[in-house]
Amino acid sequence: METPSDWEDRLARWQNELELFEQLDETPWVTLAKAEAETGVSRSALRSWYRNGEIQSRLVDGPNGPQRLVQLDAVIERAAASPRIQRRAEREVSLEAQVTLLRHRVDQLELRLAALERKSPA
Repeated sequence: METPSDWEDRLARWQNELELFEQLDETPWVTLAKAEAETGVSRSALRSWYRNGEIQSRLVDGPNGPQRLVQLDAVIERAAASPRIQRRAEREVSLEAQVTLLRHRVDQLELRLAALERKSPA
């Protein structure tokens, strides 16, 4: 039976192996989960890309069994070449800009309302 300490040792060894891969290659190899978190590319897209040979991947032993790794730089480059991902990123930036503008407008309206309330008799 595996104890929590055994599990932690196994996880630490696996993380050390990942760091060693990065040092050997100069290009970071990351899990699909980390690539997704860093780039916003879905795991299904990442799987499609490595299956179609658009990015490299490798299978390594992980703490829960085989783990797929991809080169983070290659994912970033491939994502930059994807019009669909670029449109989504632009929409997100656009939405963020709209929210910022709306917050500014609300602040301005609150100031005008406060000024009107001060002027009008109770």
